[in-house]
Amino acid sequence: MVNRKFILIGLGANLDHPRYGGPRATLEAALTRLEGPGLRILARSRWYRSAPVPASDQPWFVNGVAALDTTLQPAALLARLHALEADFGRRRGRRNAARTLDLDLLDYRGQVSPPGAQPELPHPRLAGRAFVLLPLAEVAPGWRHPVSGLGLGALIPALPADQQTELLEEVS
Repeated sequence: MVNRKFILIGLGANLDHPRYGGPRATLEAALTRLEGPGLRILARSRWYRSAPVPASDQPWFVNGVAALDTTLQPAALLARLHALEADFGRRRGRRNAARTLDLDLLDYRGQVSPPGAQPELPHPRLAGRAFVLLPLAEVAPGWRHPVSGLGLGALIPALPADQQTELLEEVS
């Protein structure tokens, strides 16, 4: 896939959900609920387990990446992602807090937002996060950062060495 043909979102959770259970089950449920009129999931990564960034004593996260196709424009898509987070009990407050669901708009067909625009595209921290780049490599191995032009082959080796991210085993 080429980044200008689809949209990438990051998914994460590190708290249990009262209805869906653990973070992995919550993320599966969120993917199911996300798809609908005007939005189709094209591909998704396997799930990864990752330590919180920045480091803290909160539970580890489960993370993944999905490629979407949608008729929604970036701001409307981000609003839909935030509404789904709220439906899953996410309360925005302190940055980097533990959460039942986190949905990030990573890349929207390679668009680059002007300074101060919302949503900020590409996601401002995606290039420095192992829990984003490793699953992204599964979904879009040829992806290039829309600003730097760097591919995953350059971005992944440049990740900070202290980020702990591991592939979770598949559940049968």
